Amino acid sequence: MELNSKKLEQTSRIVYYSISTILCIFLILLSNRIIGDLDNTTSQPDSKDFENKSVLAGLFNNIEVQNVELDNLQSKKETIEKTIATAKENHANEKQSFDNWLQTRKTLGSPDKDQEVIARAKQLDDFYKVEQEWRTQLNLLQTQIDETQKKKQEIQTSINKEQDEAYGKYEKALQKYELKVFLIRLLFVAPILALGIFFFIRYRRHKFYPLFFGFTLFSIYAFFFGLVPYLPSYGGYVRYSVGVILTVGLGYYAIKHIRHFIEQKQAELKISTQERAKKIQTTVAEKALENHFCPSCGKDFFIRKWEWTAIKTVETDIYKYLTTFCRHCGMELFKQCENCGTKNFAHLPFCSQCGTKITKNE
Repeated sequence: MELNSKKLEQTSRIVYYSISTILCIFLILLSNRIIGDLDNTTSQPDSKDFENKSVLAGLFNNIEVQNVELDNLQSKKETIEKTIATAKENHANEKQSFDNWLQTRKTLGSPDKDQEVIARAKQLDDFYKVEQEWRTQLNLLQTQIDETQKKKQEIQTSINKEQDEAYGKYEKALQKYELKVFLIRLLFVAPILALGIFFFIRYRRHKFYPLFFGFTLFSIYAFFFGLVPYLPSYGGYVRYSVGVILTVGLGYYAIKHIRHFIEQKQAELKISTQERAKKIQTTVAEKALENHFCPSCGKDFFIRKWEWTAIKTVETDIYKYLTTFCRHCGMELFKQCENCGTKNFAHLPFCSQCGTKITKNE
């Protein structure tokens, strides 16, 4: 079976990342189980645990008594209001009857001296007095209702005060609980994160790097999903401070390495093309040829049609759009095979036509 190095490299990369991912998944599942058991070592407080149950029970009983009293008073009030409405209606009917009767009596004599008129007027006054007596009772009943509602409001105020005090104690206990949970998780996650960072820095080029990379992925998950959500808030100061620290730390690391890479490339370009050619690896050369860029400076080596001068060439049409040397750093890109004369990419090891080893310029 013919060995295809490119396919082998791609397959190896897939296998390596699969190993890292599977290891990371199992580590995450294991850590979730461990953290879950660690969280069970402390119980979350309940707001009802801080309430004065005996005091609140007495207050709720009192407010229930007041509610029953209010229901009774409201029922009496409705009865009296119906009675007043009936008395008012009777008075209105009697007054209408009296006015009609009085109008007919004017034809018989002086109504002021008529005893029957006086009697009927007195009867009308009695109806009015009955209505007023019921109104007096209604006013007294309304006073009782107002006093009962005031007592109920005072009791409710006492209940709210007791519950507010209990909730204040509960919030303090909850903050202690959250801090305790965070510290427990910190004791578990901090060594994992430190070990993940160490593996990434020290062993990212190790032959068993997929295992170390899988653990590094797990440490990142443990930090952002197992620890960060449980950071104490304290008005957001802690969370935002951690965000600032992470941004500064990671930003410093990224800027430092990017600048180091740029400075390294700039220093490499000052070295002779022969020395730079010796350091170019085959994998870098393959990628450079595939993406048509210089393996030294990374610039494109294609010549666009509008850049090509109308000069006759014996080269094939495709080669006339390629530069033999890089226009930006002077690196030799294409050279002829010493055996068959075929033009090859100068940084690959063998000729594409005859298989002769391509020797780099010394």
